[in-house]
Amino acid sequence: MSTNNKIIVKENKTLKLNNVLIRELNQNELIDMNKVTYMMDSYVKSKGNAVVGPMINYSSLITDENGQPKIIARLMVQLKSPIHNVERPYEQETQIRITNCLFARFTEKEENLQFAYSKLTLHAFENDIKLVGDSYTVFVDNKENQIVADVFMEVQNGGEALEDI
Repeated sequence: MSTNNKIIVKENKTLKLNNVLIRELNQNELIDMNKVTYMMDSYVKSKGNAVVGPMINYSSLITDENGQPKIIARLMVQLKSPIHNVERPYEQETQIRITNCLFARFTEKEENLQFAYSKLTLHAFENDIKLVGDSYTVFVDNKENQIVADVFMEVQNGGEALEDI
C-alpha cells in the first residue's frame, strides 16, 4: 500500500477569499477557459491591479425552468485591491466566506482531478453528510505534469450561498 496520499480529505474547513473578481462562463466558453483566463488577466492589468494567489473555479449544477440540468461555472481571482466600477461581464465581491466545507487536497495529474470530486462525494455519502452541490477548486500549484488543487464542497446548513453573484 502506498504512503503517497494523492487525495487527502478533511471536514469542516472554511474557504475565505478577499477582493474577488468573478466571471461567469457561458456554455461555449467552457470549452476554451484559457481564453477567458487570459482576458480576465488582461482586464485586471488594464485596471492597474494584480492577481493575488491562484485561480479558483466555481461550479454548480442546477435545474432550469424546463427541468433540464444546467452547469453554472465561474472563474474567480483574488485581487491586490478592489477594482472600482467593474464592468460586465465581471463582478466583484469584497469577501466570500464559505464555512463548513468538505475539503480535499489533490496531488496528481490534472486529468485525474475528477477523482477528488468523487472521493468527496463518496465521503459525504458514507458519513451521511448532505452537500449543497457546488464546488470551489483552487489551483495551488502546477509543475512537472502534476497539479496541487484544493477542492471545497459546501455542506448543507453552513456557509453563505453564492446565488446572488
